[in-house]
Amino acid sequence: MPNSTPEIFQAKDYKSELKPIWCPGCGDFGVVQAIYRALASVGRSPHEIAFVSGIGCSSRIPGYTTAYGFNTVHGRALPIAQGIKLANPDLLVLAAGGDGDGFSIGGGHVAHAIRRNIDLTYIVMDNQIYGLTKGQLSPTSPRGLVSASSVFGSLEDPVNPLSYVLGYGARFVAQGTPADMAGLATLIEEGIRFPGFAFINVQSPCITYGQPDAQLKAHKSMMQSLSALGHNSADRLRAFELAQSYGETLYTGVFYRDEHPGPTYDQAVRERQQTLSARAVPRDRILDAFIPR
Repeated sequence: MPNSTPEIFQAKDYKSELKPIWCPGCGDFGVVQAIYRALASVGRSPHEIAFVSGIGCSSRIPGYTTAYGFNTVHGRALPIAQGIKLANPDLLVLAAGGDGDGFSIGGGHVAHAIRRNIDLTYIVMDNQIYGLTKGQLSPTSPRGLVSASSVFGSLEDPVNPLSYVLGYGARFVAQGTPADMAGLATLIEEGIRFPGFAFINVQSPCITYGQPDAQLKAHKSMMQSLSALGHNSADRLRAFELAQSYGETLYTGVFYRDEHPGPTYDQAVRERQQTLSARAVPRDRILDAFIPR
């Protein structure tokens, strides 16, 4: 008789032989380790997972996993991830990118992924700078930040990713930091298990071009757990209030989780296909539909 015992996976089973080439001390090392742990807890086989990314330091992550990987063009991770989920709904689909990838050139795609509520998890590594292209301002760079492209300081207010996705109606919104590895792994696991679109903002500092006061050591001293504060993640209005502190207070945990997220877009598409299949004209009679009567 075949062995019916379910296969048990460990974090190392999701780690590819490709060695990460981030700068020593980069927060993304911690993020990928948290992803390994989360996937092991979920327990899906690597061949049942698709990992999609755009362009940037954080977008290298699919290559460091044993899952199917797709490194797309800048800002286009979400459209590709949605297409994969619709084409093969049995796959567990994750998308990864940076704050520039997700909220600049790719910003327009976020709203539509949210409103469709496709069952995928979007992990954004937010370091408030363009690291791969040597330190230019990004959408989340704070006002006044001096960078390679703004030697006199930024004149713009930053995008608030948490308010951004909450405003568009995201049903699962969380934030973590690799300074709390266990907590981040748990958040990613919760996002994966959520039945719908899940957004996880990860404060993953850039060791080379980032702000000195926004590194991992600083994160450990400044982060505040939402669960320890007694936050009710079902309270969307309170989640909005807490999100306003972006850039000032590093809240970690689930800001908002919709207890009744409703059907996902991929579910609705499958149901529509089943309905139409039942009414479909047999192949040998298709031409009859074009014969004048």
